[in-house]
Amino acid sequence: MFSRFKKSNGEPAKAMIATAPVAQTAPKGTEPSVRVPLAAPRQPVAAQRPAAQAAVQDKEKKRKDRLMELKVELHKRLLDNLNLAALEHATEGDLRAEIADISTEALAEMNVVLNKEDRSALFQELYDEVMGLGPIEPLLKDDSVNDILINGPKQIFVERAGKLVLSDITFKDERHLLRIIDKIVSAVGRRVDESNPYVDARLADGSRFNAMVPPVAVDGSLVSIRKFKKDKLKIADLIRFGAFTEEMAAYLQAAVATRLNVIVSGGTGSGKTTTLNALSSFIDDNERILTIEDTAELQLQQTHVGRMESRPPNVEGKGAVTQRDCLRNALRMRPDRIIVGETRGEEVIDMLQAMNTGHDGSMTTIHANSARDAVSRLENMIAMAGIEMPLKAVRAQIASAVNLIVQASRLQDGSRRMTSITEITGMEGEVISMQEIFRYERLGVAPDGKIIGRFNATGVRSHYTERFRAWGYDLPPSIYEPLP
Repeated sequence: MFSRFKKSNGEPAKAMIATAPVAQTAPKGTEPSVRVPLAAPRQPVAAQRPAAQAAVQDKEKKRKDRLMELKVELHKRLLDNLNLAALEHATEGDLRAEIADISTEALAEMNVVLNKEDRSALFQELYDEVMGLGPIEPLLKDDSVNDILINGPKQIFVERAGKLVLSDITFKDERHLLRIIDKIVSAVGRRVDESNPYVDARLADGSRFNAMVPPVAVDGSLVSIRKFKKDKLKIADLIRFGAFTEEMAAYLQAAVATRLNVIVSGGTGSGKTTTLNALSSFIDDNERILTIEDTAELQLQQTHVGRMESRPPNVEGKGAVTQRDCLRNALRMRPDRIIVGETRGEEVIDMLQAMNTGHDGSMTTIHANSARDAVSRLENMIAMAGIEMPLKAVRAQIASAVNLIVQASRLQDGSRRMTSITEITGMEGEVISMQEIFRYERLGVAPDGKIIGRFNATGVRSHYTERFRAWGYDLPPSIYEPLP
């Protein structure tokens, strides 16, 4: 029997006795009285359906609750019986067989009989509890899921194709959820508790993880997981999905290859990082690239890439390494290009200086709703950094450093579009002058809720046409001609 991974001195937990209710029978020798009920008025079929559906749903809920209770009990027995130290060297097949053996014996002791489907699902969930992340493990393996959002133990939302839907997966209780959170953060050397109620971490597969626990989270722990895509989307994929057109891709290729400084702006979940990943594919393989992020998400395919990640302070409040620290150090590491995952604070000063001091072709993302709003955000971040500079000098610095702003947006139907490509051409008095080259025009809404629109050129010729031609990218004038 399961001896390879069983504790040598561990005793199994006490069996849980399952008792069935005893049926009440009439006394011997007596005839049960038979009452004929009055015929109830017959209800219409349409009125019977909701009641039947409610009964089925109630039965399914009871079945799931029972399986959850069984899983909790069997998980306790596994912890009592398994030698956890030996599991590090066990193969997946051996561990699954061991869990099945222990669980089968426990179910027999508990006088519980399950059908093949429920038994298989129970064994899989127990394996996820021991080696994975419990109930959310199937969601992490589901490629159609982009985000996992947990609002307490009983409410788990997932995003599929840009739409949030409530899943039928739940945790047993808040303690169960906290145990999974602690399992995640302890694996990367972080901690989360009442004194440090929020944490930002990265899962083993690269997914971004954020958690906030009580007392800050009022109705139960809040968890957000932005899944890491193993197969990053390429330019051809984004064109096929309708994120932008081939003409826009040709223009962006010329812009990135000729080392224009690019800012990708957009709201949360609009696809800024995906767009930045796609634009990085146009960088020559011979260039040295340094990436700086709070949580490493960029997947660059070039050979010469140095990746840096910021670090939060330790328990004593020391040892923090910010994006600005990484950026300052990166300037001494002879980069050809610097890519900052997201600029959100005082590191904007060093980013603009890098763009102005020989690191042409650098890229970053910021949160903004339009190209003009992106410039205002840059001005605000410089002000928040405590730099005392006249507004005209700040704008001159931005106009000199930034060449191109690419606006990404998520529309109401969940689709993501590159809604604008705007060039910064310089200063006119105290105002930064800009010109839009491409835009997304909304034409209406289809009956199914899908946004109807088209990409169109504005008719304005690129300010950097001569630069493109000098670098060997002679774009045809037709790409700047608007559609009728």
